Amino acid sequence: MNTKLKCLLLDDELKGLAYLKMLCEQLPELEVVKAFNDPELFLQEVPRIEFDLCILDIEMPGIDGLQVANLLNPKPVIFTTAYNEYAAEAFDLNAIDYVRKPIKKERLQQAVAKARSQIRNNSNKQFIKLNTNKGKTLLFLDQLCYIRSSDIDSRDKLAQLFDGTLITLKNISFEKLQGLLPKDDFARINKKEIIALKSVQVFSFDEITTTLPGPSGERLKLVLSEVYRNDFLRKVKL
Repeated sequence: MNTKLKCLLLDDELKGLAYLKMLCEQLPELEVVKAFNDPELFLQEVPRIEFDLCILDIEMPGIDGLQVANLLNPKPVIFTTAYNEYAAEAFDLNAIDYVRKPIKKERLQQAVAKARSQIRNNSNKQFIKLNTNKGKTLLFLDQLCYIRSSDIDSRDKLAQLFDGTLITLKNISFEKLQGLLPKDDFARINKKEIIALKSVQVFSFDEITTTLPGPSGERLKLVLSEVYRNDFLRKVKL
């Protein structure tokens, strides 16, 4: 894995945030996409940001770091804190690491190396396990071509396989799906759809023609929205 990890930072203390950002920018394997000092603003913006890892403080007013991490699941998280009483809760959330303040560059680099290793392992996975309307299923990623919101209940998603099979995924967000799917093979293209890149036939500025059959037998065409356009173009390497 040669590309940099795209990282978000969250700490309500501006001095602490500036120091953390400075340390992260000294690590060649990291790219700081954005730094936040307000957890509510962070949660508002995070669905529209492509990132691999979040480094966040635990002690914050209103929404603490543990609550934020729970909402980010399954995105990898490294916690930073001046206190050690949260360690057990942090690891209950499958945190990558728990770094005590004042943060040292060498300790942060160690945590980032652990994150890099976990993300690399996840990118090589062949299937994910999800809840469906018929129970738990193993969804093999090489068979998955398309996911969209259910017309019946938007909390559910419809996953289409290349053989035409439709599977109802129960009560799962697009954000969680994006964290589970290999990011180089799948792209969210609008608020209601994710597509496997190998399903793309041709595309224009605002439309994707897929290799999948549409309702009338023609190729299925999907909207490429402005919010997700740059990420899609980056993934198809234009």
